Formats: sequence, structure tokens, C-alpha cells
Amino acid sequence: MTPTPDDRFPDARRSASTCGPVAMVGGGQMALALAEGFCRARLLAPADIVVHDPSEEARKRLADRVPGVRFAPAAADVVRGAGIVFLAVKPQQAEAACRAFAAALPPAATVVSIVAGVPIDTLTAWLGTARVVRVMPNTPCLVGHGVSAWSRGPAVTEEAARTAAALLSAVGSAHEVPEHLLDAVTGLSGSGPGYVALVVEALADGGVKAGLPRALALSLAAATVAGTGTLIEQSGEHPAVIRDRVASPGGTTIAGLAVLENRGVRGAIIDAVGAAADRARALGSASTPTGPGRGTPG
Repeated sequence: MTPTPDDRFPDARRSASTCGPVAMVGGGQMALALAEGFCRARLLAPADIVVHDPSEEARKRLADRVPGVRFAPAAADVVRGAGIVFLAVKPQQAEAACRAFAAALPPAATVVSIVAGVPIDTLTAWLGTARVVRVMPNTPCLVGHGVSAWSRGPAVTEEAARTAAALLSAVGSAHEVPEHLLDAVTGLSGSGPGYVALVVEALADGGVKAGLPRALALSLAAATVAGTGTLIEQSGEHPAVIRDRVASPGGTTIAGLAVLENRGVRGAIIDAVGAAADRARALGSASTPTGPGRGTPG
């Protein structure tokens, strides 16, 4: 049986839309995560969301996961009447996508871009409006546990900023930051899931080496990382306090920590964040317009 909006999001249809209508230009995995989050949080009903994506596969995935969501055949069609427009395309597609719907954008609409590495000034030049919010989300948004940092353009109203923050909070936590910090955010939380996945993999491999079955080792490693993060966040304690609490004198943890310190793991992670931030900064510079309304290839 095909699911209905009431089956997947039983409260959404009965809730008055507080943030809609919302348009999405691009319907990939992150757009799917956002749409599901909006409906799960009862901020929108599926029918309040209109999506344009040329991929039949992406449209089918959205229709299956968010039954009731609507689709439009062109980017210009999807933005008409929208209060918030999410730009969720690949960086190399961003300029063409913006120019495809710029003329149809309602004057009061705000564009929320989750396109990596494209600054607000560049988006403003492509769109012809400074009502732009730039967001750096991360992949745990796909399971509702992401973290997003966002910055607003000079013409974004307080109401639009509150709406954008509420929508982003539906898939995790959201933090407003000055735009110049978004490259550092990219290096930390944007790229961080890759680093953490490597740590989980290494912990699991260590468990297998010590004799654990692989499935159990991976489950223990993932739960340990997730639980420790939650403990640090909810307790408000510095990570060093929690580390020292586990590392009893002459015990197993301090023996393992000594190996990590000797191998330079702490310094390597710090350098990884810095390298990713530098790369984000370089990519952003490459997309800066070279003239009125023109951008260089990313």
C-alpha cells in the first residue's frame, strides 16, 4: 500500500504550516533529509513543500519518503509563491540553477543555500537579491542529528532568519555565525563526520584485532563515539575532564592514550581541521564573481 502523508507524518497535516510554502531547487539526499525533518517537526505538511529536480530517481525517493510533497517541472516554477527557497544543488550547478529561477523569485522570498563553498556575495550576484542565508550543514542531518552553521545576507529580515533557523533545527542543531567563520565550520563540523567515521573504523579494527567479532566491534565503536559526544554535550564538562575520569592511574585507558599521544593523533586531527578549512577558503575564493553577475568556475 502506498503511504499517505497521514501515515508517515500523522501530525503534520493537522498542524498549521508555520514556515511554508517552501521551495527546493534540488532534491538530493540533503533536501530529502530537510523535507523529512520539516514534516517530522510539524513545521510543514508535505504539501507545503515544492521541489524541482531533473532526476526521476531523486523525485521518486522524495515521493516515497515524504508522500504528498509536490513537484514542479522547472526551477522558475518551483519558486513562485514561495517564502523560503532552499538551494540544494552541487557547487558546479549552482550558478546555472540560480540564474534559472532568479527572475521568478518573489521579492520577499529568502534563498537558503546549502551549496558548499559559495559565498553570500556570489549568490547575491547570481540571484539579484541579498535576501540570502548561507548554510554549512553536515551529513548527520540525514538521521536528524546534524549540526548546521548559518550566516545571513544584509537584506534578510529577522522573521526570515528565525524561520530559517527553525527549519534547520528540524534536522539537528543550528548556530548563527559570521560568514567569515564558515570556512572553519566546514573544516570542523562539515568535514568532521569523515574524521569521526575514520576513528570509528579504527576503533572497530582494534576490537577485531583484540578478538571481537567484527559486527560487535563496529557496534561498540559507533555507540561509544555517539555516547561520548552526547555525554560531553549534555554534561557541559570539558572533554579533558571526562578523559581523565576514565583514565585511572596505571589502568588500561591511560595505556591506550599514551600510544595515541606518542603517535601524534591529537596534532593530526587539529591539522586535518585546518587543512579542510584552508581548502574551503580556496574553493570559496574561486567562486567569487569577477565582474557584475559573473562567477569563475569552482
